[in-house]
Amino acid sequence: MIFLYILIGLIILILILSLTVPTEFKLERDIMINKPKAEVFSYVRFLKNQDSWSVWNMKDPNMVRDFTGTDGTVGFVSRWDGNKKVGKGEQEITGIMDGERVNMQLRFERPMKMTNDAYIITLPESDNQTRVRWGFTGNSGRPMNLFSAMMKGALIKDFDRGLNNLKNILEK
Repeated sequence: MIFLYILIGLIILILILSLTVPTEFKLERDIMINKPKAEVFSYVRFLKNQDSWSVWNMKDPNMVRDFTGTDGTVGFVSRWDGNKKVGKGEQEITGIMDGERVNMQLRFERPMKMTNDAYIITLPESDNQTRVRWGFTGNSGRPMNLFSAMMKGALIKDFDRGLNNLKNILEK
């Protein structure tokens, strides 16, 4: 009976805590790349290039990949099915502001079903320097918003590693 009271107490605590955490989230990181904006944008607009710099693509070398459409254009879809570190889902280019921004929608099936938006923005800092901003937004219902809040630190590290990979590739 004590176990039941503890379990009920934990459930109530989780529900109360979920009321204090926002359901909407935004994660955004950026890095300076020593290359002209046009060169940087022409690389980041292609989702297949993420295979070389995104840390999630590197977490499962045996991940099954499938592509539909023309990479670098609206409607292109990149699907993946991998281990429990990368799960299963797809990413679609939903909008392109040429030379400026690529908007994407991420649709996850596993480990949990959810849809989020992502974007990559290129901002000129000088003729030979470009700031790349990578962002991720979404909405997690309660009590899943607690999980999203707890994952933010790990996601920041993954974004930073991915952006550093991107910088290393483009500055070679």
